[in-house]
Amino acid sequence: MNETLPTRQVIAGNVAIGGGAPVTVQTMTNTDTRDVPATLAQIRAMAAAGADLVRVSVYDDACAAAVRDLVDGSPVPLVADIHFDHRLAIRAVENGIAKVRINPGNIGGEAKVRALADCLKQHRVPVRIGVNSGSIEKDILARYGGVTPEGMVESGLNHARMLERAGFDDIVLSFKATDVRKMVAACRLAARSCAYPQHIGVTESGTADVGVVKSAVGIGALLLDGIGDTIRVSLSGDPVQEVPAGLSILRACGLRRDGIEIISCPTCGRTTIDVEGIARRVRAETQDIKKPMKVAVMGCVVNGPGEAREADLGIAGGGDGSGALFVRGEAPRKVTGDLAAALIAEIRRLAEP
Repeated sequence: MNETLPTRQVIAGNVAIGGGAPVTVQTMTNTDTRDVPATLAQIRAMAAAGADLVRVSVYDDACAAAVRDLVDGSPVPLVADIHFDHRLAIRAVENGIAKVRINPGNIGGEAKVRALADCLKQHRVPVRIGVNSGSIEKDILARYGGVTPEGMVESGLNHARMLERAGFDDIVLSFKATDVRKMVAACRLAARSCAYPQHIGVTESGTADVGVVKSAVGIGALLLDGIGDTIRVSLSGDPVQEVPAGLSILRACGLRRDGIEIISCPTCGRTTIDVEGIARRVRAETQDIKKPMKVAVMGCVVNGPGEAREADLGIAGGGDGSGALFVRGEAPRKVTGDLAAALIAEIRRLAEP
């Protein structure tokens, strides 16, 4: 792949995006934004799950007015999702929103884009230009014969130039498609074409069973190329589930090292312990631990400890249903009874300051 350009940096509240900052995880509420208690409850759940930024829909005056209370009650910076009415974006900014997502092509012309840009500059609020495969301008579709990565990037850069002409360039770009190959190709092309940071994700990826896979393929491919400054895993259903999915992708790409990473074997005929059950329980009961640690749950002692040599600690099943508890640098020791509890206790011992 051709070398990509280093990205610029923008600041959304207290979160840096681009310019070498850690890749952040976003999600979006699906509550009625006007219902402040319900929306704040969801935002707080997202933040507790690890979200760095949360986006809310601002689609009428009541939503724009609610932004003030949402900002005041949120533990993370908020992003306003705006379509068609630049005045809603201005009101959201004046009410403390940290970032705005717009499509300049549907805001209503350059005069309105300039008015918004003036407000953004005054309040030092960045903007994301979001290009989706389903919302590309008709002339671009006609010129390229349909949705193409080249057309997606042209659309995004045209919109960026509209803001640049208004004297504003604190811009994040995103190019999303349901087609993973087109999304990846568009983001790669944009990375070679400009220095704006990128928000990456697969749009309308589906329910979690399918959407996590599509998102991991698309987002992961880009992150391994060094492309992507903030991510969202878009899933149907409870949006809180998007956050651990995004964090898992970052950890798999070696870009996030906080918390417990569990590795477990696929099991075979030699397995004598409940590998899946132990792994699930350990994951559930150690989510509060932020110290980086790799934990292994292996089905047997034949290959288990050797295959898990990169782990900090783990357990391998013994022939009699017991387990061999191994910690890096220490001799393995036999444990019986509640193997998950024994492993969790050891994890907590190692996590102590």
